[in-house]
Amino acid sequence: MVKRIFIENSVDSKILGETIIFPTSKKVAKNRFFKAALSESLAAYDPSNVEIHGLPNEMHANLYEKWAAGGFGVLVTGNVITDEMHLESPGNTIITKELDLPKRREIWKNIASKAKQHGALIIAQLGNAGRQTSIIVNAKPFSASNVQLKRDAAYREYGVPIPLTTEQVKTEIIDKMVYASKVLYECGFDGVELHGAHGYMIAQFLSRTTNKRTDKYEIPANTGFIVGIKLNSVEFQREGLTGEESAIIAAEIDKAGLYFIEISGGTYEVMAFKHKRESTLAREAFFLEYAEKVKAVVKNSKIYVIGGFRTVPGMVKAIENNETDGIGIGRPITQDFGLFL
Repeated sequence: MVKRIFIENSVDSKILGETIIFPTSKKVAKNRFFKAALSESLAAYDPSNVEIHGLPNEMHANLYEKWAAGGFGVLVTGNVITDEMHLESPGNTIITKELDLPKRREIWKNIASKAKQHGALIIAQLGNAGRQTSIIVNAKPFSASNVQLKRDAAYREYGVPIPLTTEQVKTEIIDKMVYASKVLYECGFDGVELHGAHGYMIAQFLSRTTNKRTDKYEIPANTGFIVGIKLNSVEFQREGLTGEESAIIAAEIDKAGLYFIEISGGTYEVMAFKHKRESTLAREAFFLEYAEKVKAVVKNSKIYVIGGFRTVPGMVKAIENNETDGIGIGRPITQDFGLFL
């Protein structure tokens, strides 16, 4: 059953309706609301059939049309996987060179068109599960190092990952994400978000827990097309990413020219949502205390915080306190698609 929260004290919510202009691209989000990525698990899963494997469908278009009508400034899709051997879950949509067919592009164009009908920006989240790929999909997934994911969950097992070579980091991760980005750009999407949180592939390179490498490589910069990243603020585990380290990474991301940083937290091993202290509950959002550290060092990238926002007063306070630029909402909008602005 959905739990309704009733607010006794009203506040002026005009600040939530203010526009956000992304640097360089100059694209404008019509308000501060950011529909966070939620894994849809609606695509076909059939590795033997190139025609339908990872294919989005009319259900995706209908879903994003509803969220667009709900009034969001930015809509972010669930994980669009850039390597079919590294799914977050069967049912993910997939964009790869091998599966790039005209039929698929037409469906992506339809999704983009419907998502933009009411003035929202549509952003595709690009992902690669890395070592968090289920053993039923890939028993020997790639990762930053050979650190196996061990999770107390009977329904999922994970294989021992194979460390990527320096060359493979480019060919298996960067090049594939660039290819998917180009496809989405050509299909009318406004930008992409690189999933660098929750323990997925990019996060596996950012955390000492999973990155035991000593080599270096460079990610090429982008202009015009919006490129953002979902970043862990903290991993809540020994040797995991800390809030201070996240701020350092965010500062470098800002220098690299990414347009926005979405602040989240946790991994498959330790989910962030279990760490709700009283101070966190009072502020609603799980990661505001870490977002403050990021906001203090980021000069150009826009900051969105996801996780825990439930009331207008809580959202307004976070904006007024300069803890975030935008408000990310996920699970609640699976019950109510609209913001009722």
